[in-house]
Amino acid sequence: MTDEIAQAFGHPSERARALAGDPPRDRISMTEHRREVEIGAFQTERGITQTVQFDVVVEVVTRAEQAVDDVDRILSYDTIVEAIDAALAAERVNLLETLAARIADRILAHPLAVRCIVRIGKLDRGPYVLGVEILRNAPETRAPLRLLPDDAPHPRVVYLSAEAVARPDLSALLDRLETDDAPLILCVGRPDAPVPRAAHAMPQRRIDLLAIEQSAWVLAACDPRCVVVASRTELEWAMRQGRISVWAPSKLVLDAHDGPGAHVRDAFALTLWLAQAFEAIEVLAFGALLGDPLPERLRVSRLDPLAMPGGGA
Repeated sequence: MTDEIAQAFGHPSERARALAGDPPRDRISMTEHRREVEIGAFQTERGITQTVQFDVVVEVVTRAEQAVDDVDRILSYDTIVEAIDAALAAERVNLLETLAARIADRILAHPLAVRCIVRIGKLDRGPYVLGVEILRNAPETRAPLRLLPDDAPHPRVVYLSAEAVARPDLSALLDRLETDDAPLILCVGRPDAPVPRAAHAMPQRRIDLLAIEQSAWVLAACDPRCVVVASRTELEWAMRQGRISVWAPSKLVLDAHDGPGAHVRDAFALTLWLAQAFEAIEVLAFGALLGDPLPERLRVSRLDPLAMPGGGA
């Protein structure tokens, strides 16, 4: 068998390796991802699902030995899964070629993706696999990656003061807040205990952020549904999965180019910044002081720290 034929029938990772330049780019891959899909141009394929397997290889611009150990600065495996999910959810398609192209286009919209190989195979059509494989290069010009992708869910952001975190019926409160219409991000205030004071602004900012994160961990210990998250990638994944996130602000605040100013250390002001960045449908503030003018186009409701949403006591 010639090298060309071997590449044609080999795994997409083998083809990517054969096409690698000098120096070769790093690659991430997802193999044998199987889904039940209604797809096909024949009438006999309508109204039924087939087992379809996805194998995807993506070349990226970063090199592992040079990369910062930071999930927000790499192309996450979730990018591949979400590209498949979005392509399947958009509409029924007849052709595997169409589906593969839509998946590749979505992956290559990521600023770190350079080239992608997508192989899709139908597993139920006979004692063989019917499939298609495409190779696509990233477009020369791409829009910068937004903090929030266009199809990301819009969360409900809830601010909980120290008094609200300490309420004995916290789980009942979360039951009322956890609804199907929006994922939940919980933000917390600083603990009531005194916070150490530093002689300079930057160390003090980090101390204040760490104090907020102490409260986040206290909240997470109160209910198993609450998971402390720090990165944009974690928040996006949790929102898509309908999980309750407790925001630890240090990473996003300190990494953001357009984040809140160094003077902003108030926990509720940071909550409003996060709500704007993730385009929240509303902010419920249990025990917050609404002193500054509130951001436009952001619905904010102040509630007593011991009140129940929806008028309950």
